[in-house]
Amino acid sequence: MPLNEGPRQTGERRLSVNPFYGPANPVGDMAEAPPTHRLPDQPMAPVTAHQLVRDELMLDGNARLNLATFVTTWMEPEAGVLMAECRDKNMIDKDEYPRTAELERRCVAMLADLWHAPDPAAAVGCSTTGSSEACMLAGMALKRRWARRNADRYPGARPNLVMGVNVQVCWEKFCNFWEVEARLVPMEGERFHLDPQAAAELCDENTIGVVGILGSTFDGSYEPVAELCAALDAVQERTGLDIPVHVDGASGAMVAPFLDEDLVWDFRLPRVASINTSGHKYGLVYPGVGWALWRDAEALPEELVFRVNYLGGDMPTFALNFSRPGAQVVAQYYTFLRLGRDGYRAVQQAARDVATGMAGRIEALGDFRLLTRGDELPVFAFTTAPDVTAYDVFDVSRRLRESGWLVPAYTFPANREDLSVLRVVCRNGFSADLAELLTQDLERLLPELRRQSRPFTRDKGAATSFHH
Repeated sequence: MPLNEGPRQTGERRLSVNPFYGPANPVGDMAEAPPTHRLPDQPMAPVTAHQLVRDELMLDGNARLNLATFVTTWMEPEAGVLMAECRDKNMIDKDEYPRTAELERRCVAMLADLWHAPDPAAAVGCSTTGSSEACMLAGMALKRRWARRNADRYPGARPNLVMGVNVQVCWEKFCNFWEVEARLVPMEGERFHLDPQAAAELCDENTIGVVGILGSTFDGSYEPVAELCAALDAVQERTGLDIPVHVDGASGAMVAPFLDEDLVWDFRLPRVASINTSGHKYGLVYPGVGWALWRDAEALPEELVFRVNYLGGDMPTFALNFSRPGAQVVAQYYTFLRLGRDGYRAVQQAARDVATGMAGRIEALGDFRLLTRGDELPVFAFTTAPDVTAYDVFDVSRRLRESGWLVPAYTFPANREDLSVLRVVCRNGFSADLAELLTQDLERLLPELRRQSRPFTRDKGAATSFHH
C-alpha cells in the first residue's frame, strides 16, 4: 500500500469552507428578527431562512386555482427534475452548453414545421423569455424592414403599427419604446377584436405591419388572420403597398395547429412574416419561455442579428435579454418529445372540453350572458344578464376569491367601456372536477348576491383585476 508522508511545512493548514455550509448562529437566529428592507447584519441557518420565506408566501393565492393567468401552473415531476438540473446553465453560452443550444434549434425547427413554414429548414427563430420579448423582436424586425424600404423618407416619416385595441400591453410598450405610432382598431358592438377591413383602412405608406391576434386575452376569440391578409392583398392591388402581418399567437399558436387544423392563419399565408408564441402558456411549460419565428432569413434583417465572440465561440443572437437559464428551453423540448402531436391534441382538447362544458353550465344558471364559449382558445368570458341589477361581475369576482378562486373581472376598452366581464382561462391541470367545484361555489353564492340591494363595487377601476 502507498505510504503517505505528513505535511512538509510546519504550521496547520485549514480547509476552505463556503459560508453557505453549516448552520449560522442558532441563538442569534432565535433571538433576532431580521429587517425586511435592508440586508441583515448576520447570516442565519438555512432552515430558518427557508421557513421565514415560506411562511410569507403562504399568503399568495394558489396558482392552480388562478383562472386569470394563461401561464402553465402544472408540469410532470420529470420535467421539474430536468429544469432543476439545467437551471444553472446560461442559455446565452451556446458555445459552453452546445447540447442545450441544439435543443433550442430543434424546438425552432419543430415550430416552423408545425406552422407550415414554406421551408422549415430556412425559417429562422429563437427562444425568448416570453411572448412579450418575442413581440418586441418581431416589431423591431417589422420596423427595420420598413425603414430599409423607405430610406429616402425615414427618419423624417413616423412609422405606425396597426392592431386591435384588444392587443396585449406588450404591443403598447413596443410602440412607446421604439417610437412607433399605435393605430388601434376599436371594438364595436359584439365584435371584441380587430376587424380586417377597418385595419386595412388605417394602413398607409408608413405602416410597418399589422398585428393579428390568434387568441385575444379579453375573450379567447381568434382574430380572422386570413381575412386580414386578404384585405391587405386588396390594399396592395390598389396602392402597391406591401404590408406584412405578424401573428401574435401567444396562446392560439399552440392550440389551433392541434384542434383547428383547417384554420389557415400561419405561414401558409404568404403575407404572414412572423409568428410568436408563449411556451409557458399552451406550450405547457413553466414560465418563462417564448418563441419568435420568421418565415425566412429575408424577413429578419441581418443587421439586427448580433454575432458575438463570447467565451471562445462565434454566437449569433437576437434578443433583448442576455443571460437566462436554459431550464425552460430544455423543458419545452421535453414536452414536445413527451407529447408529440397526438399528445398535444389530447391535452388541448381536454382543456377546450372543460371550457365549453363549464361555459354551458354557467349560462344555464340564468344570471349570466356568455360573450364567448371556449370553443377557440379554452377561454370564455361572460357578464351579468340584463335583468341582474343587485350585483355586478366585480362582486362575483370578490366573493369567489373568498373560496380561493382567482377569477378576473375587468372592463373592456374603447368603444365598449360600458361592458364589464368575468373571464375563465382553462389550462392543463384545471380539470373537469375543479371546474365542477368552481361552478358549485358560484351557484352557492348566487342567493346571497341576488339579495344585495345594489352592487357593492364603488371603484371599478380599483376592482379590475385584469392586467395581462
